Amino acid sequence: MPPTDDARRAIDAVWRIESARLIAGLTRMVRDVGLAEDLAQDALVAALEQWPESGVPDNPGAWLMATAKHRGIDRLRRSSMAERKHEEIAHDLLAREADPSLDWDAALDDPVGDDLLRLMFTCCHPVLSTEARVALTLRLLGGLSTPEIARAFLVPEPTIAQRIVRAKRTLAAARVPFEAPRGAELAARVASVLEVIYLVFNEGYAATAGDDWVRPALCEDALRLGRVLAELVPEEPEAHGLVALMEIQASRLKARVGPRGEPILLLEQDRGRWDHLLIQRGLTALKRAERLGGSLGPFTLQAAIAACHARARSAEQTDWTRITALYDALGQLTPSPIVELNRAVAYAMAFGPRAGLEIVDRLASEPALEAYHLLPSVRGDLLAKLGRFTEARAEFERAAALTQNRPERDLLRARAAECASRAP
Repeated sequence: MPPTDDARRAIDAVWRIESARLIAGLTRMVRDVGLAEDLAQDALVAALEQWPESGVPDNPGAWLMATAKHRGIDRLRRSSMAERKHEEIAHDLLAREADPSLDWDAALDDPVGDDLLRLMFTCCHPVLSTEARVALTLRLLGGLSTPEIARAFLVPEPTIAQRIVRAKRTLAAARVPFEAPRGAELAARVASVLEVIYLVFNEGYAATAGDDWVRPALCEDALRLGRVLAELVPEEPEAHGLVALMEIQASRLKARVGPRGEPILLLEQDRGRWDHLLIQRGLTALKRAERLGGSLGPFTLQAAIAACHARARSAEQTDWTRITALYDALGQLTPSPIVELNRAVAYAMAFGPRAGLEIVDRLASEPALEAYHLLPSVRGDLLAKLGRFTEARAEFERAAALTQNRPERDLLRARAAECASRAP
């Protein structure tokens, strides 16, 4: 009998919460992330078959772990067991079978969350492409299905499935150890994990394509992963900086979209609709990052910029001078055309549109921004503020042609039409 809708929702909720720890614990035992996920999926299928009649267990995580472990033992017993590795794994699993709760209890009691941390570093290993890291992270740590990941990034489902399969094969072929790096390598690998989490969040905050301006579910998944990572590496300032940035940015999600799904830009948002609990959490995380000392990293600097907006009661009260100083520091730390474009917007707000336009015009020949729709969008906005409406219209039309996001395209076309109506 298939599960009812209520039972399916309950099981889905448990899976989202428990799957990452389940797969992490299994990976430690079987030493293969692909096999670990297969066993976890077997346990999920068993839950779908049994829980609708028996009810959700008091400790669903322990139930899933025990079931996955038993499936692993059965699978290895059915295999040839020719390889010594399989023999060692089977022996390890059988030794643990005496008390199925031990592994799960140990994972829950582990103060540093070693298994989760190892899984994060495995999913975000440099041997994988950025796209593969994102897909594998959402699959194994976010608990998302392949169709969910495909829908979120508007990529064909077979493409996502191939990325995940290839990522697992690549990790196995490279014999990537299931461990957290140490010393100098730890800092470098943390940066990779932070980058992946931020990419997931940013796609939810400003979707690159499709019919939705924002995808809150992706933001929630990224924020949850960021919070977990920050607690696993409590002495890493940039982990707290990223959490601060995401908390503050997420506070605006409801205000970023109008009743018909249309985009509402930052300066036009109703700040009464911002989530002030998320803002407070973000400011607290920012203080934590700053207290750890040392020079501020790129995520902490971006969080400090977001905090300037969050602290302003109205758009007019925004401290744009401080924001320009923070962008100056960010540009020196991580020079990039995108940072420079954002710096141009801040300079325009602080010192007038001409100051911003000077920076934007220097970016006109930048190859990395050739197909980036926000370059003509920003230039069009600054030209409109200077009364150069014919030029502004052309820039907005160019930006609309470049973007793949429908609500953003509609907004840019509307701005082009407004400039056309005001042109001499």
